[in-house]
Amino acid sequence: MRVVDIITKKRDGGTLAKEEIAFIVNGYVDGSIPEYQVSAWLMAVFFKGMAPEETVFLTEVMLNSGTRINFDGIPGPFIDKHSTGGVGDKISLVIAPLLASVGIRVPMMSGRALGHTGGTLDKLEAIPGYRTNLSLAEFRRGLAEEGFAMTGQSKDIVPADRLLYALRDVTATVESIPLITASILSKKIAEGADALVFDVKYGSGAFMKEKSQASALAHSLVNVGTALGKRISTLLTDMDEPLGNAVGNFLEVEEALDCLEGNGPADVMEVSFALAANACVLGGKASCVEEGLELCKRALESGLPRELFLANVERQGGDVKRLLEMRGNYRSQYVYDLKAEQSAYITRIDAYKVGLAGVYLGVGRNRVEDVVSPVAGVLLHKKRGDWTNVGETVMTAYAKDDNSLREALSLLKDAVSYGETKPSNSDWTNGLIASQRRLDRTGRSS
Repeated sequence: MRVVDIITKKRDGGTLAKEEIAFIVNGYVDGSIPEYQVSAWLMAVFFKGMAPEETVFLTEVMLNSGTRINFDGIPGPFIDKHSTGGVGDKISLVIAPLLASVGIRVPMMSGRALGHTGGTLDKLEAIPGYRTNLSLAEFRRGLAEEGFAMTGQSKDIVPADRLLYALRDVTATVESIPLITASILSKKIAEGADALVFDVKYGSGAFMKEKSQASALAHSLVNVGTALGKRISTLLTDMDEPLGNAVGNFLEVEEALDCLEGNGPADVMEVSFALAANACVLGGKASCVEEGLELCKRALESGLPRELFLANVERQGGDVKRLLEMRGNYRSQYVYDLKAEQSAYITRIDAYKVGLAGVYLGVGRNRVEDVVSPVAGVLLHKKRGDWTNVGETVMTAYAKDDNSLREALSLLKDAVSYGETKPSNSDWTNGLIASQRRLDRTGRSS
């Protein structure tokens, strides 16, 4: 078998066999196939795509490139949630203890901020002392006792994905639905989940800008995940405007606590409840989404999810007392209130521009090695559809230093649009693609 023949076959639109995909992926992992040939293969996949069975094969090969976690001895179900990324998306911090409170165990391996999108690990590490580099034994103990644990991806988990993603990032081949599908599912299945619920976002602040793109990815995740024996549910959610009122690492921890106390912003609560309700159906805790929704609302009212969140903070080295003392006070000294330029309705706050401003402020990073600031961020005082008087504060920006504040302000000003007519209400949760339903290769329910 020759690599050049596999590249040629895909370049010409052919369908690769599992052996051919395994040959090129495993060869890259073990160093026997050079980077330039794998780059050519990735570009061929980018332009020619993959048949559904090829994507299944690729996911399996990547999954088997490293360690797979099992939770023998711990009763399930094990269900994880994954978001395709956005601005102000702190849903993981809310949904993990919420699901744990209804008897679903959540093995959550998360990532860091890169570009304009936030990272769950960076948010958690804004809590003094909180550790996200758990050993497998620590991960298992957290799942057994609190019902969830939050950690970063081990180097032993799907090394093929780590290598391929780094190469995709520098060869302009990231935006490929088959490659995205294999990347996401290989990691999530390797972490031991029985079922998965996906929050596939679209809009200016999302990876997928168009709803049609997000829908195609959602169907791909359902098809491939189902073929690999997993129960899959996907939701499409709007990321044209930041999610919630807080964008920033510690700011989002605070807002997650608000949510766990029943006082969170309506959009965050809507998405959290929708995802959690579907997870309850996948895990057999509810017979339908409506029943799952009521179960989750009752759990939140009991206060148990908040207790579990704080127990997790303590287990993973965080200082609960300091966290609660810092709440509402832990802010950068470099602060600026952005005022309304006219008396009008807010017709839009562009998520991408707010997210990009956040990178300047210190919320995110352009390179993996960049250091983020726990106290940087943006608080939104107005959202789409709100009336504002001229001179009223629309948002407050917190920066890592004075220079970064100046660089971010023009983006934040450009992010806000005004109008004389109040925009119509927008549904943040835009439709269930699949909930315990298998989709056939054309995307029809079967």
